[in-house]
Amino acid sequence: MKFVTMKGSNKLLVASLAAGMSLGMAFPAMAGVSESEAARLDGDLTPMGAERAGNADGTIPAWTGGISSPPAGIGYTIGDHHPDPFADDEVLFTITPENAGEHADKLTPGHLAILNAYDTYKMNVYPTRRSCAFPEAVYAANRANAVNASLVADGNGVAGALLGTPFPIPQEGVEVVWNHNLRYRGHKLTRQFSAFSPSFGGGFTPIVVRDQVIFTYADPTTENFDDLDNISLKYMQTVVSPARRAGEIILVHDTINQVAGPRNAWSYSPGTRRVRRAPTIAYDNPQSYSDGLQTADNFDLFNGSPDRYQWEMLGKQERYIAYNSYKIGSDALTYEQIAQERHVDQDLLRYELHRVWAVEGKLNEGQRHIYTRRVKYM
Repeated sequence: MKFVTMKGSNKLLVASLAAGMSLGMAFPAMAGVSESEAARLDGDLTPMGAERAGNADGTIPAWTGGISSPPAGIGYTIGDHHPDPFADDEVLFTITPENAGEHADKLTPGHLAILNAYDTYKMNVYPTRRSCAFPEAVYAANRANAVNASLVADGNGVAGALLGTPFPIPQEGVEVVWNHNLRYRGHKLTRQFSAFSPSFGGGFTPIVVRDQVIFTYADPTTENFDDLDNISLKYMQTVVSPARRAGEIILVHDTINQVAGPRNAWSYSPGTRRVRRAPTIAYDNPQSYSDGLQTADNFDLFNGSPDRYQWEMLGKQERYIAYNSYKIGSDALTYEQIAQERHVDQDLLRYELHRVWAVEGKLNEGQRHIYTRRVKYM
């Protein structure tokens, strides 16, 4: 089990990380959906492409705009820890190893495996709160992208999109992957996080890392796709501690068309005082701070080129996922309170029922990766 905690601008976020297309298939560089189909983003779909209505069971409510500003009575200053707007919500029920079978149709195979492996694991399910909201500029970009964006380079690149989700009404599995990679996260980001891999005895040594990201794709001043110069983001990671690794730096320039120009990466070692090209920061090479427990392309669920897989869309599915987990981001918690021997303290996590896109990646013939098959819920 590997844990990643993110601490930036006095804000603590914590995530518990549980353990392409075929090369001969070509995509024509076609435009997106029709104008009438795109109009659904102002109708039965939200501006992000989700279903606006609730589900038939009433367990998922309708989307009514999300949280676009701090709720009444809850103060917030940029840089502070996020206050919990749903602190008064009560647990609806708890999924345990004993009753997991009753909820199997709403659980991912990964969650079922963890519940089967650890008798201490549980999932507290809360009322579903559709709190997602983005700036109006992103919604406007989504409407334009729905019509104008296209897959290029056999699905390994995108053209004609800016700022927002390139394919808010996706038609292909690889489009869902690109929606994830290019999703809006603001223009610039800085954060500090700690990663640690507890031993079976529960001990761990945090590796503190500072991230700085410029999402060039999300630059609000960019007016033309060609002005992006095929760069989606610029990322720099600096190790802060422990002392033996302090000062290590990784720099990554990710691209939008992975065939026209693959990812560029460099590393700096304070021991040698040299900058080197780092082509191994991709695919199934290990993450630098993961103790070999996580691949480079598993960071952030998935990142980088989708070219080694054929991605099949499995459709929208209702799943219990970690959502609105403000409690685990409290500044009152220590790492020791969060991390347990096998997993994080599950009482700090909040699970809700949401619709997600499920895509399955199968390794292309002739390609190599330690994962021959992957299912992502995005």
